Amino acid sequence: MIERPPDPECEHCHDRRGDNDPCEGSRGFAELDPAEFLAAAVRADLPRPSRAEAEQAVHTLLSYIGENPGREGLLDTPRRVVEAFDELYQGYHQCPAEVLDRTFGETAGYDDFVLIRDIEFTSQCEHHMMPFYGRAHIAYTPVERVVGLSKLARLTDIFARRLQTQEHLTAQIAAAIDEVLKPRGVAVMIEAEHTCMSVRGVAKHGAMTFTSRFTGMFRDNPAEQQRFLSLVRGPNR
Repeated sequence: MIERPPDPECEHCHDRRGDNDPCEGSRGFAELDPAEFLAAAVRADLPRPSRAEAEQAVHTLLSYIGENPGREGLLDTPRRVVEAFDELYQGYHQCPAEVLDRTFGETAGYDDFVLIRDIEFTSQCEHHMMPFYGRAHIAYTPVERVVGLSKLARLTDIFARRLQTQEHLTAQIAAAIDEVLKPRGVAVMIEAEHTCMSVRGVAKHGAMTFTSRFTGMFRDNPAEQQRFLSLVRGPNR
């Protein structure tokens, strides 16, 4: 992690936190390109293969596995696969920052963290292009203003609907919230099953992978981490 000195121009470093600690939005994510979470991943002005070329690629793959792309049951498969890709990977065309842009200030001085648990998602492994799916748990401690609860679920879907690793997905969600909302801290935990290891390879069905990311007060205060984890796990887990 790269530690940076306080930013004299950042009100979050001074006025809001009341100390000289570096802004949480300005440290801890040096390994992530801000373009990953502050803009759509695909620029409209960049050239892309045509839909016909994409369908031909599916046709080629069908031939590669030994199928006959000309048989009745597969005639429309290239079109259907490309349409499915448009849906599964729509996150490339959506801007994470825009989802978090609208906030609300009527919080009656609320100063504890906000937790949304059990956000279901499905993503695609970038190594094998096979699904992994599970639940995300997201908490943040707001500074004066809060974001709509559904926006954190939408943010999760934007990043999940791209080729991913679970580690990267976890880091992107935390970084976007940290950068856009500039809260006192962010906690993200993801639990998921990866079909690339449950239906192929070692074929260990039911094996779960857990990843987490903490910033600000969650990173610096083990008691807050533990409180977050206790609420995520709940009494019946």
